[in-house]
Amino acid sequence: MRAAVCLHGGEVSPRQEPCFYSTVPPQPVPPLTQTLQGYLRALEPLLPPEELNHTRRMVQEFGRFGGLGQQLQEGLERRARLTKNWVSDMWVQWAYLESRQPLAVHSNPAISLPRRDYNDWRSQLLSAHLVVPDHGDVGRRASGVAVVSDVVVFGSGNPAGGEEERIIIKWQPNTRRRQMDKLNQESVQIIETGLFSLCLDSPVMRISDEKYASRKAAQILHGGGTYSNSGNRWFDKTLQFVVGEDGSWGLLYEQATAEGPPIATLLHHIQEYWGSFLWALERGEDMRQMSSGLGIEPAMAASRTEGLQTEKPDPKRAPLVPLPMPKKLYFHIDRDIKRDIEQAKQNLDILINDLDVHVFNFKRFGKELPKKHNLSPNSFIQVALQLSYYRVHSEVCPACDIASQRMFRGGRTEYIRSPTNQALKFILAFDDRTVTVRKALTLHVSPQREAKLELLREAVDAYSELTAQALRGHGIDRHLLGLKLQAIEEGLSIPKIFMDTAYGLATHWKLRTGQVPTNTDSVMCFGPLVPDGYAICYNPQADHVHFAVTAFNCCEETNAETMARTLKETLCDLQELLQPTVHD
Repeated sequence: MRAAVCLHGGEVSPRQEPCFYSTVPPQPVPPLTQTLQGYLRALEPLLPPEELNHTRRMVQEFGRFGGLGQQLQEGLERRARLTKNWVSDMWVQWAYLESRQPLAVHSNPAISLPRRDYNDWRSQLLSAHLVVPDHGDVGRRASGVAVVSDVVVFGSGNPAGGEEERIIIKWQPNTRRRQMDKLNQESVQIIETGLFSLCLDSPVMRISDEKYASRKAAQILHGGGTYSNSGNRWFDKTLQFVVGEDGSWGLLYEQATAEGPPIATLLHHIQEYWGSFLWALERGEDMRQMSSGLGIEPAMAASRTEGLQTEKPDPKRAPLVPLPMPKKLYFHIDRDIKRDIEQAKQNLDILINDLDVHVFNFKRFGKELPKKHNLSPNSFIQVALQLSYYRVHSEVCPACDIASQRMFRGGRTEYIRSPTNQALKFILAFDDRTVTVRKALTLHVSPQREAKLELLREAVDAYSELTAQALRGHGIDRHLLGLKLQAIEEGLSIPKIFMDTAYGLATHWKLRTGQVPTNTDSVMCFGPLVPDGYAICYNPQADHVHFAVTAFNCCEETNAETMARTLKETLCDLQELLQPTVHD
């Protein structure tokens, strides 16, 4: 079954803000000197000494008393006094609204969830039925559902008995002409004003059990190609739920208005809703009402949900919201729009075929191992990522990790930069068998192991300090960007430090990383930020860690499978360092 539906609810003004904003502290503008010093420290592992000295002189000139940096800093502090948040609007405009890259792969992250135990369209509808009314419990009730159809056939044939055609829209250059058509205008408005989209996907193309998790994550991320389910997406929607006929499911979201933590909270809510439903099944409640509209016998519905038990929640939090029948939408497609759709299909298939996705579950240990040794799990994994990259490419690279700023009024995100000097020292020493320290000899342990443990701890602690600094609102990345954009806003030339090759190098993120911890065995997936880079997302659980690694096939230097294999080996080596195996 292939279909995309859109849920509607009451009108909510985008300017409405929760009343608790008055009690949430404003995001601070970090001190200029602190940010410039942090910037130079971030460059030290990446630049040779002569280039670093050149950049240091440039930074000193920018930050001198009465200089351009101080003028721009005062402008940002003025913005902080007059606006809800001094950087969020600039960040959204620069990172999302002005970006010309496709939302698919490049911007919209996907979350792939554990496969459900069914493989038919009736069970798919039952699963979708549980997702659809769920939004009513988090603030708004559904008042209508619209089916997106009748644009271009990427695949046809509906097991439920109907035929449908699916849509990909190329917004430029024919937006005005398309929307001048009244039918098109009405259909697009219904889609755009929906609360979210529900995508009923055909099964994931299965090559082998080993690669199924990667295929499933890729399909949720981009649909798998126009021959598969890519036409079954509306990438402009803030939130899209994907429910597959083969039990695959997950969601896709657009980042201009959403970030990982609230999405993870939403997923937790949906899991609780499923638990409410299963508990009601056990008591025999509401089963006839839920299943009759789907053509599913209550006993069959119960059998489709075996193995999905969760904690027993309060059933009052999971009301069954009756929904009207879906309404089919129509579009008038002229010759020019048809041509643009065909071009969009080709472009999307090229992009999808260029992306390599490798998902795996690392089962040797989880977050409890570093915690047992008083190490931050996230910082530990970040050091492992840098070591893995070095082992593959024989160099360290600029990397960014995402830190939430939601503790501040209107806050969005901040980047945590790596590698640090401490991480570089550990990386260079880890595979060097000559590393020793005098202290190790006095402790009657292996000099090599003790030295490397000490360097590992320093690297992890240094990253933890950067994380704490970012969470306090004192990260350097958004501040530097704000200074640059403030200069543009004031009609000034872009400061020389932002035209320096060092700044370009430091923001060429070859490692785009992100920790999205959830209470489920899910994994987030997104594309790299640069053509010669990787994106690595992970979800650490107590005794295992889920990873998703992506890279572009067009770059001969990068390979997602190679990076994933090296990462597994690196994590095993670090485990051996923390808990050495006793050999006879």
